[in-house]
Order: sequence, then structure tokens, then C-alpha cells
Amino acid sequence: MRHMDDAAFLDHVTGRLAALPHVETVALGGSRAQGTHHAGSDWDLAVHYRGPFDPQDLRDVGWPGEVSPIGGWGGGIYNGGAWLEIDGRRTDVHYRDLDVLAREIAEARAGRVHIEHLLFHLAGIPTYVLLAEVAVSRVLHGSLPAVEYPDALRAAARSAWSNRAALTFDYAASAYAARGRLTQCAGLVAQAAVQTGHAVLAARGEWVTNEKTILARAGLTDVDGIVDAMTADPDTLRAAVEEARAMCAETMAMC
Repeated sequence: MRHMDDAAFLDHVTGRLAALPHVETVALGGSRAQGTHHAGSDWDLAVHYRGPFDPQDLRDVGWPGEVSPIGGWGGGIYNGGAWLEIDGRRTDVHYRDLDVLAREIAEARAGRVHIEHLLFHLAGIPTYVLLAEVAVSRVLHGSLPAVEYPDALRAAARSAWSNRAALTFDYAASAYAARGRLTQCAGLVAQAAVQTGHAVLAARGEWVTNEKTILARAGLTDVDGIVDAMTADPDTLRAAVEEARAMCAETMAMC
């Protein structure tokens, strides 16, 4: 049951998070920072720290929920976080290392693209997602560097993602469609479509923080119909792969 209005809730949570050792910045992200939320949307917050941040300090605040260790979400740039319930609200707190952010800003400006595996993400995540988070976030305490979408990153990310999509389509056709392996083939077509979505939005210089709306933003939702019509017949699967490939290529060409 909630007791605070939204403004009081944010003030309360921000104060507690900002008081944690080594935390320099607290930021609101996700749909609530972008104004696209609904009444039941989660609250996504990030603590940006410098130095030996210890999640036990967050656990000691006493909010119910799960607090992961550093690296508890698989390592890499998504180095952990907490799923909490605070004043009746589902609240996520992500750990963000300011030194890692500085490194990724430099990498993005140099046009170097790195992609990591992350659970629940079809195509994985580019490490420049840290810049995307900063670009769309609302700083509640402290400050964050200004970020832009570098031209070098636009070109490099478009190339990296479109190359991955091409290889994924190739493998879907040769390894799975030809053998009538429906589930694997459909999975790779979906993955290639998301990879193409990343490429399209990179070419436009539009930040992506997750895959949830990427197909709609890139104009690729018609892939849904292709996947829906798939059957285990090899000829049907091969035709579906090529139809999806052509759709993605046409969308890329318009960029």
C-alpha cells in the first residue's frame, strides 16, 4: 500500500541512495524518465558510484527485495542491481560504475563497438547502452556527463549490427530452415530482426536502452506476421527467412 505521492517517494529514495558510500549520482531512468510510463510502471533508478561500492550497504537500508552482488547480473557493463519494493512500488536500482561510463564514452567517440550477452535480450546489448541511459535519464542527485550520439559510433554500430544480422539470416537458412527446425529458425529470424533494428536506429543516431520497442521504432513489426506464418516445412521456412531478410534489407536501405 502506498503512503507517499510520487514526488515525496522520489525524494525519499534519492536521499537514501545518495547517502550510500561511494555513490556520487542518482538518476531516474526508463519510462518514468521519458514520460512514457503508466500507473503500474516500475521505477528504474541508477546509482552511479566511484570506488568500491558495496551492495551490502544497499541491503542494509532494509527495503524488501533482492539485492545482487557486483557482477550478479552476469558481469560486464550490467554489473548488478536490486529488485525492491519501496512504499508499495516496484523499484529497480542499477549499479553503474562512473569509471566504466567514462571508458565507454571514449570508446563510442572512437567508433569502437562492443556487444555483450545478457539474459532476456535476443541480440545482446551494446556497451554504448550506458551512454543511452545517461542521455535519457533524469538526474536526481549529483551530475552526469553530457553525451551525444557520435558520428563515428553511428557508422560503426550500423555496420556491426547489420553484419551480425546478415550472418544470422545465413545460418537460419542453412542450418535450420533446410532441416525443418522450426523453433530454432524462428528464433534466429527474430534475433536478426532485432539486430537490424539496432542497425537502423544507430544509422539514425537514436539511442536504444532495451529491445522492448526496437522493432516498432525501426519499422520492422511486419516480421511478426512472417514468424506467425512459419511451419516446419523446409521450403516454407526458407521462404520465410528470405522474406524477413528482404524486409530488413529494405528498411536498412531507407536509412
